[in-house]
Amino acid sequence: MAYQLLALYHHPESASAFDKHYDEVHAPLAARLPGLRAYTATRPAGNDPAYHLVAVLTFDDEAAFNAAMGSDVGQQAVADLANFAGGGVTMLTGPAATVV
Repeated sequence: MAYQLLALYHHPESASAFDKHYDEVHAPLAARLPGLRAYTATRPAGNDPAYHLVAVLTFDDEAAFNAAMGSDVGQQAVADLANFAGGGVTMLTGPAATVV
C-alpha cells in the first residue's frame, strides 16, 4: 500500500522569500528522494487559507519512505527546513487510501 508524507507549511513571515527558496532549492532537493513515486505541492487559494503550502510525497510503502528519509538526500531535505520554514511545518505520515 502506498505511503505518504504530507507537509503542511504554516504562513511564513515573508511569502516571497519562502516561495523562492522552496521553488529553487527545497522542491528540487525533495524531488531527488530515492523511491519517490509522486510529489505535488499546492499553494491553497481563497481568503486566509490555513496553510501557505501543502506538499504530498508518495512512496510505494512505509519501508520505501523510511529508506528515503534516512538517505543523504532525505537528511539534507529535513535540514533545509530551517532555511525557509520559519513559520513552522506540520508533517503527517501514513498509508494512502484511494477514495473515488
